[in-house]
Amino acid sequence: MTSDVPNIDLTDPGVHRDPFTAYGRAREISPIARVGAPGFGPMWVVTRHADIKTMLGDPRFEIRSDSFTRPDVPEDCRPYMRTMSEMNGTEHLRLRRLAAPAFTARRAADFAPRIAPIVEALLDDLPGHGPVDLMTHFARPLPMDVICELVGIPAPDRPRWREYGATVVTTAGPAFTAAIPAIIDGAKAAVARRRAEPADDLISDLIQAQAEDGDRLSDTELVTLIWHLVLAGQTPTNLIANAVEALLAHPEQLAALRADPGLMPGAVEELIRWCGPTLLTIPRYAREDAELCGTPIAKGDAVTASIAAAHRDPRAYADPDRLDITRPAGQPGHLGFSHGPHFCVGAALARVQTEVALTTLLRRHPGLALAEPAPRAPDPGTWRLAALTVTV
Repeated sequence: MTSDVPNIDLTDPGVHRDPFTAYGRAREISPIARVGAPGFGPMWVVTRHADIKTMLGDPRFEIRSDSFTRPDVPEDCRPYMRTMSEMNGTEHLRLRRLAAPAFTARRAADFAPRIAPIVEALLDDLPGHGPVDLMTHFARPLPMDVICELVGIPAPDRPRWREYGATVVTTAGPAFTAAIPAIIDGAKAAVARRRAEPADDLISDLIQAQAEDGDRLSDTELVTLIWHLVLAGQTPTNLIANAVEALLAHPEQLAALRADPGLMPGAVEELIRWCGPTLLTIPRYAREDAELCGTPIAKGDAVTASIAAAHRDPRAYADPDRLDITRPAGQPGHLGFSHGPHFCVGAALARVQTEVALTTLLRRHPGLALAEPAPRAPDPGTWRLAALTVTV
């Protein structure tokens, strides 16, 4: 059966340059394919929107510790390495329910006035002469500053957390492993500060939840949840950068958005669909022998999903290869924040943050233009830029 499906080589430079075409070809041949690269075991990859949505909500395919590359950290850090992302069932739901109230759509909308001055300050600090790399000066620092404000990381500590965020966004290798002890220590320090000085932030809310009856957080769970939420909150970095590049490359779409800023919420949804950063989902593992898209899947097999293929699936979207910020809302929603039990808890915050960032950037810099072609990082799982050099 394996020989009947396409095989995608993640070391192929063509896949890195244009994953939408590579996965699109596979999608039109079969709803399921194989994908692999040195250092990864072979995985099944689901390629069509409806099938992906079904798989992501199917409890037979679960995220577990094997889904992540476990960094080699000091012994004292290991209790803090098992995050909500690799939990399932009631264990995952308990922690998610504690974090979710801070990330509702209403809370995200109410938080927008606190995001706006952060965006303005970063734009105030852009270099005044010559081309500017928006990745370095805007897209990378913004999500960390925003999530620190929400969670309750004190302002004097945020420059150090910016460094952590940059490490997470650019690499999962030795630099990230080396930063983990400091990240965990920073989360412990933030919790200790809020125990002494409660405030209107997520850490204070979680400390209060820990003290109340019902589902109680252990101290280890509390610190783990804080550092995980802060670093997971870096998703908008690549979304914002990709969105800016896409708009600058599609002047008619940019002009429409400038003419009617009220289009921004829909534009963000379309930009997530058209150039969102997620190419492949975190691998799931089959808990039992199963059938997926008509193909037998053995217990223990790894299964991922091609979001790049789903978002250009003509079965789901009319004219899917076209960027259209006025795309009708009746078409299926994108899968940029996943689906099912592991749907991104911070999706609403990411949306609002991206809206505020793009709206402010375009308002303040009407002459914004690419100074040079934006290079892509060779990352099989994430569609991301290495730099975004513009003239403002």
